Formats: sequence, structure tokens, C-alpha cells
Amino acid sequence: MGLFGSAHPIDPAQAQQDYVRLLGQGEQVHAAYLLVRDTILLTDRRLIFIDKQGITGKKTEYHSVPYRSITHFSVETAGTFDLDAELKLWISGNPVPIEKTFTKGVDIYEVQAILSHFTAR
Repeated sequence: MGLFGSAHPIDPAQAQQDYVRLLGQGEQVHAAYLLVRDTILLTDRRLIFIDKQGITGKKTEYHSVPYRSITHFSVETAGTFDLDAELKLWISGNPVPIEKTFTKGVDIYEVQAILSHFTAR
């Protein structure tokens, strides 16, 4: 699942309202990021990748990744010349990681902390 561009944070409460139909009963959005037309939600149960497709963006793919299926992940912080941070997620049964890029406005340590908390259960 390749997305181009860089993600920046959006208000989790607003994402909770905008995507309430995707969420299970009692499921809470802890962090949300917008990437051009696509969205990444980190809930208390899973990661949700919302991929707007086509020229009009009316067709949408919702990719749900339960935290229990993440075998490992890595984060790469922004550097002096490379201002973007990167996240790689390895999902059980898939040798190719899901890769996402975040702008310098995203606290990659927050993303890492949420993933650590929910994958360690």
C-alpha cells in the first residue's frame, strides 16, 4: 500500500466524528493524520488507512490493520536535511512493510508510543 506525500496531524476528536461509521462500538481514535487525500487513524484497537482513489476521490478503500497482526515496526526521525519522519509496519504473513512518511509537524515519538502501547498487549 504505497501513499505519496507527507502526513500531518488532524484533531482526533474531529476524526472520531468524521469516521464514526468505521469504528466499532466504544472504539476511540487516539491520533489521526491527513496525507493529501488519504487519512491514517490510530485507534485503541487498530490502524485504519483510508485511501481515496481515482480522480474524483469518490471511491475509497478502508484498510484495517489490527495491532495484534503487526509483527514489528520501525520509526526513523527527521534529520537535518531530511525533514520527514518515516514509519514502517510489518504485518504477519507479508514480508513487505507498509511505509508512511510524516512531515516535521508530526511528533513521530507520539506515533511510536501509541504503537508500542497497543502492540505490546
